[in-house]
Amino acid sequence: MKGPALIYVVEDDADIAQLVCRELQRYSHRVQAFRSGSQLVAALQSRAPDMCIIDLGLPDMDGLGLVRDLTDRQDIGVMILSGRDSLPDRVLGLELGADDYLSKPFDPRELVARTNSILRRVQRPEAVRLVADDDSPRVAHFADWQFDMATLQLQHDDGRQLELSPGEAKLLQQLLLRPRQILSREALMAGKDDGFDRSIDVRMSRIRKKIEEDPKSPRIVKTIYGMGYMLTVDVSW
Repeated sequence: MKGPALIYVVEDDADIAQLVCRELQRYSHRVQAFRSGSQLVAALQSRAPDMCIIDLGLPDMDGLGLVRDLTDRQDIGVMILSGRDSLPDRVLGLELGADDYLSKPFDPRELVARTNSILRRVQRPEAVRLVADDDSPRVAHFADWQFDMATLQLQHDDGRQLELSPGEAKLLQQLLLRPRQILSREALMAGKDDGFDRSIDVRMSRIRKKIEEDPKSPRIVKTIYGMGYMLTVDVSW
């Protein structure tokens, strides 16, 4: 990692917030705690952190909505730390762009390990680049779509325009750079050390809903069972 990370913790339970902050500070991270979503939003106006750890049960707003806003606007790591342990909540949190989901009660050592895993991704410059090495914009043309890596925008030949989240864009970029090749989940993670590799499947599902005529029977991105995914069409730049 580049150095001590700045981590914002949004947790209205003072005891849990103190525990999280104490454990992360033991590993030299800089941590700031907030008891509400509005406090976090205000802090983001002055400085964006490397990562946010967010409880879903906030007193002033829906935690899932906050996760969605963060992943849409900020290229930062997001971990959900919540007492909600149902599969729908976990899947929805990841679909909204969270990098990981840790349920309460939790082992502090696991929290630190998952946090460091996310930070290795967000602090690695090559893992977040979505433009060419010379910083010039690159546009990929595939099937009936074109994807602008500078703006994260998809445009169909019929004029429809869609935007991808940073997580979706990074995943699509991996496919576009290696068309007609089977890419394992590990390859698609591109060294991100994601704490919850199910997020690859969730983000792939979101991409398919945007680019496939029939997401349940995809023709552009195929699942190669037991191996990974493959972009089945040619790509021109």
